[in-house]
Amino acid sequence: MTASMTDSRLRTFIAHVEDLPGVLNRVTSLFRRRSYNIESLAVGRTHEAGVSRMTLVIEADDHGARRIEANLYKLVNVLRVEETAQRATVARELALIKVRADAGSRPAVVQVCEVFRARVIDVAPEALICEITGPAAKIDGFVDVLAPFGVVEMVRTGAVAMVRSAAGSDRAARRGPDDRDDRGDDGDDRDDRLPDDRRDARDAA
Repeated sequence: MTASMTDSRLRTFIAHVEDLPGVLNRVTSLFRRRSYNIESLAVGRTHEAGVSRMTLVIEADDHGARRIEANLYKLVNVLRVEETAQRATVARELALIKVRADAGSRPAVVQVCEVFRARVIDVAPEALICEITGPAAKIDGFVDVLAPFGVVEMVRTGAVAMVRSAAGSDRAARRGPDDRDDRGDDGDDRDDRLPDDRRDARDAA
C-alpha cells in the first residue's frame, strides 16, 4: 500500500516489543513493504525485563496512521502500540553538532549555546562539539543559527516520546496469545501473503 500524503503530518508511534533478534527487521520491513519512510527510529531497553521500546516518527494521514497501528499489532513480537497524535506527550531528542570555531568566533558560538541551553562538550583548536537536547523544532533552530559559523558534522538520535500521566501506558494493554489468531505461524500478517491485486481489491471492499 502506498501512503497517501493528503493532509499528512508527522506521527509518533511507541511500540513495546520482545527483546529478541530479528524484531527490528520485522518492524522496518513492514514499513518498507507499505512504502512508508521512517523519519526517525529510536530503540532501547525499558524497565521491564525482556521488553524493548521503539519510537518511530512517520509521515502519514489519519487513515494511514490507523493502518500502521493495526499492522504493527499483527506482528508476533509486538506487545503494545501507542499512536500519540491525540495524547499529551513529551518528546525529546539529542544532537551532537561539530561547528567551526577558531579563537575569534568561539565566544559567539558559546553564547549561542547558552541561549539554546546547549553544552560545549569538546574543544579543539578549530572546532567545538555542542550537545543539545529538546524537541525537534528547538534543535532545528539551533542548527540554523550555527550554520553561518560552519557546521562540520551532526548526528541526531531521533525522537523518544512518553505519554503524560501514569494512565497512558495502562490503556495500551499488553496482548495475550488469543489476540494472535490472525497471524501466520511465522508471525507475519497474512495480508503480505496475498498478491497485490487481491490485497487492493479486499481493501477497497
